[in-house]
Amino acid sequence: MAKKKEEEIKIPLRLNILFFIVFIMFAVLIIQLGIVQILHGQSFQEEIDRTIQDISKKPVPRGKIYDRNGKILVDNKPLYAISYTPPKRVQHDDKLELAEQLLPFLSVDESMIKRLTKRNKQEYIYLKNKEEIHGRLTDAEKEALNDVEQYKLALEKITDEEIEALTEEELKVIAIKRELDKAYALTPEIIKNDNISIEEYARIAEHLSELPGINATTDWEREYIHGDTLKSILGSITTQEQGIPAEEEDYYLTRGYNRNDRVGKSGLEQAYEDVLRGRKEQILYTTTKEGKVIDSEVIVEGERGKDLVLTIDIDYQKKVDEIVMNELKKARSQLPGPNRYLEDALAVVMNPKTGEILALSAVHYNREKNEYELAPHKVFYDAHRPGSTVKGATVLAGLQSGLIQPGQVFIDRPIKIAQTPTKASYARLGPVNDIEALKRSSNVYMFYIGLRFGGEFRHPFPDNSGAKYNPEGAQKMRNYFHQFGLGVKTGVDFTYESTGFVGDAKYPGNLMDLGIGQYDTYTTIQLAQYVSTIANGGYRVKPYLVKEIRYPSVDDELGPIYKVNHPKVLNKIDVDPSYLKRVQTGFWKVFNEPGGTGYNYWKGKSYKPAGKTGTAENEVYLPDANGKYRKVADTQNLALVGYAPFDDPEVAFAIIVPNLGDVRGQYQINHHIGTQIMDAYFEQFDGKEEEEETEA
Repeated sequence: MAKKKEEEIKIPLRLNILFFIVFIMFAVLIIQLGIVQILHGQSFQEEIDRTIQDISKKPVPRGKIYDRNGKILVDNKPLYAISYTPPKRVQHDDKLELAEQLLPFLSVDESMIKRLTKRNKQEYIYLKNKEEIHGRLTDAEKEALNDVEQYKLALEKITDEEIEALTEEELKVIAIKRELDKAYALTPEIIKNDNISIEEYARIAEHLSELPGINATTDWEREYIHGDTLKSILGSITTQEQGIPAEEEDYYLTRGYNRNDRVGKSGLEQAYEDVLRGRKEQILYTTTKEGKVIDSEVIVEGERGKDLVLTIDIDYQKKVDEIVMNELKKARSQLPGPNRYLEDALAVVMNPKTGEILALSAVHYNREKNEYELAPHKVFYDAHRPGSTVKGATVLAGLQSGLIQPGQVFIDRPIKIAQTPTKASYARLGPVNDIEALKRSSNVYMFYIGLRFGGEFRHPFPDNSGAKYNPEGAQKMRNYFHQFGLGVKTGVDFTYESTGFVGDAKYPGNLMDLGIGQYDTYTTIQLAQYVSTIANGGYRVKPYLVKEIRYPSVDDELGPIYKVNHPKVLNKIDVDPSYLKRVQTGFWKVFNEPGGTGYNYWKGKSYKPAGKTGTAENEVYLPDANGKYRKVADTQNLALVGYAPFDDPEVAFAIIVPNLGDVRGQYQINHHIGTQIMDAYFEQFDGKEEEEETEA
């Protein structure tokens, strides 16, 4: 009995000990909660309430491009658009859900479905069947691979049958999700901007509250008003899908671009990207730690890009294009005879005093398509042997270097240097001085200048004799040519220009050929700069395409001037003014005196033209069946440079038509192009003067 009583006493004691332990634990917990609440409660609450602020930049329409008279060349065509701005850390499941929500409101055309890849479809199937598809991996594969590798392998285990079983509705959902996937966090992405009807636009606008991140907005696309006219000069821009070029990503990102921004990729669109791009609208987004957007505020208003006003008159440009096109077709009409390799005709018209380019045209015959194409960029890109057009520079180089004297006479007869083919003019011209040599286009006169640059001063040169030759003479001669812009960059405000081919000039014959434009090659814009330098009294002016940059236009009126591209003199040629007068006189005689090589085409022109003709031999090389190039023909280039009026030049031009057949007795396409483009210029100029007088 006593033992039982003793056990009854022990049980409450154990319970008391247990209750005490529980009490202590609760006390510790309460104290800890108090510490958290009192000492750290504020900081923990701040962490819970913490938000993140990010700035997003929204693209604006690009600047417009006008001709010199304010006629629009490049515009922004407005478009209805649907955009998507994803929050931070958005998941693929969220985008899929949004795509399914969008489907009833957003039309999906066939082109969007055609752009779908196999990977797009695999990802959709995986998202809809994660557990089942992931279960197709073996335990060994799961053990050996990381999460990314497992995901890739799981996609591969989706069968072609499953992909082919996708319904039309599912394909539309995938197409929408594909567009959503392009968007970067907090960066608006246009997911559709073509063929959106006003009804579709309004339907989506009404349901924006149900579609997180979606907005009914407006977009634009570049509109080139005059089609192919000047298209390769105006250039083009990337699509939003292409975005900034991958190879220049760092360059653009450090300048505030987004990866999906449209940027200029050629022509003036690229050359003037900095001003055409505009000022982006900057939006301050406030997000939670999870990336959910809870507020947004515009902190910098966007401004459309600045506008370009070109030096080109679009009406005159179209006339020049038409002339060059028609003349190339006429010359090619002699096929299949001598002109079978003729493909191009190129022309530049510019103001010789200011450097303003008034028109530039190149027409190319595309053999594969059997059609003629406008390709004006070729006046900057393609270099050809210009023939006798460069003889003005040769004579000036000879006079200024003291190798010949004003009025010096050479006997024009064939020259035979040992181990070199006989070199001659088109006929034996007899005694000629520097001016007559230009008028009648004496090759032999230029040969003697070239020989003297090489150190050979004998005249007349004895047949089959070896000539003295210093290779440094070629560089000395080229240095004079460079002063005119021949063989160097002209400085034109375009994305690229060729400087032409420069040969080694190892032999006396090379230097003789250099002096008649039969060795180095030059572009049409270089020849235009060269003849302008002669026309304006010896100043090499920089050619340019953009006359002004203006602030964005309002109500179709040009905005205020932001910047004017003033004429720029790159250098003054180092020649005695009296020597330059002799060359100008020679150029006048070419067009205006009997015996001049251009007289039959230019005589009697009221606008007093002057210039120089040119013919150069040119070999055509084409690849054979093994890809090796071999000579297939000997052709000739026809060239022409000129300016007018002679006593006060306001317009200069250069023309190159390469790879014609034997030009003797043939249709002189260079003169037909030259006379017509100059006639058209002065007709247009006179017409404008009459209009101004009438208005006054």
